[in-house]
Amino acid sequence: MIKWVLLIVSIVLLSACADKKSKLELFNQDLIFASEQVDSISSIAAEIKRIPRTLTPEGEVHWANQNFDWTEGFFSGTLWYLYKFTKDEKWKKRALILQNTYQQHRFFTNNHDLGFVFNCSYGNAYKYNIDDSSKQILIDAANSLNTRFNANVGCIQSWDVDAGWQAKRGWQFPVIIDNMMNLELLFKVSEITGNSKYKKIAIEHANTTLENHFRDDNSSFHVIDYNPDTGEVRSKQTAQGYANNSAWARGQAWGLYGYTVCYRFTNDPKYLQQAELIANFIFNDENFPQDYIPYWDYDAPNISNQPRDVSAAAIIASALIELNEYTSKDYSEKAKGILKELSSDKYRAMLGHENGFILKHSVGSIPHNNEIDVPLNYADYYYVEALMRLLGLD
Repeated sequence: MIKWVLLIVSIVLLSACADKKSKLELFNQDLIFASEQVDSISSIAAEIKRIPRTLTPEGEVHWANQNFDWTEGFFSGTLWYLYKFTKDEKWKKRALILQNTYQQHRFFTNNHDLGFVFNCSYGNAYKYNIDDSSKQILIDAANSLNTRFNANVGCIQSWDVDAGWQAKRGWQFPVIIDNMMNLELLFKVSEITGNSKYKKIAIEHANTTLENHFRDDNSSFHVIDYNPDTGEVRSKQTAQGYANNSAWARGQAWGLYGYTVCYRFTNDPKYLQQAELIANFIFNDENFPQDYIPYWDYDAPNISNQPRDVSAAAIIASALIELNEYTSKDYSEKAKGILKELSSDKYRAMLGHENGFILKHSVGSIPHNNEIDVPLNYADYYYVEALMRLLGLD
């Protein structure tokens, strides 16, 4: 009898393992598709030394601004993931060519997006021990980012307010929830250098954001404007969401991802708790769709007719896969559910279409009438990252 029980248990376990392997193979195929889809556009991009950002209304490639573009690091970062996945040297060659085009931007001190730009590209190269110059470039970028920190406020300033549309909003020291994504650069550089100053700034920024950016339901405001002399909150607004009190979808995703990263580097339980609370808000909001691909703002009117934001979904999926490693809660099925939807014909491009972008139907900024229902390079980046994480390859 015991032998029969052991045999049955063995069969069940083997069957479960085979089923799990079969399901993961589908995600492996998604990465193969991504490498095939990106091949042609990455070859062209490397040849002309331009970085694809999105598509124009006519379906042509819109290239990133060469002077500075907050999205300029994502495409190179995607290529590093594909190099890690395939071991094909062409991805390494193209990534090096493209990230070299913005290498000098590490010294820019007039923008907070250096974490996005350099952590997602040079950070991946450093993680995979590929580019010897990555270490110093990351340090230089972190030093530039640190110049935007104000000890009175306890935050890194997001936008300058002396020019452009930001100058028209009456802000003095705006901090956006997106800025949580730039903290990973500081945490990493603190480890690289052994200097705690970078980590201290990241922690102070995370704590100040935790105190002021979140509502009682754990949704976040987009923009908090501070008095730079006293640190007092002047206003709580939005720039890319529907309204000041609405939940802009990508903003919720940035918060989830950002606090998961903070927990990785600090093991501080309040960051883990905040990530869990944000995830709880996202999946329990009455306007969150059954297919897990959020509308661009959870509180936009006539919600069923609003554009989806695939970029927010991809960020959420990647964050959940990491969060699942730290918590007793199980987010794996939700992450897989998102990735399955993103890999469907509804949201993913057909091979050879969309000029080499992987995902369709993202939203940049509806209030600015900019990049609405188009592919975006950062949606592709977090989609590929999520797949790599799910397969344990990142």
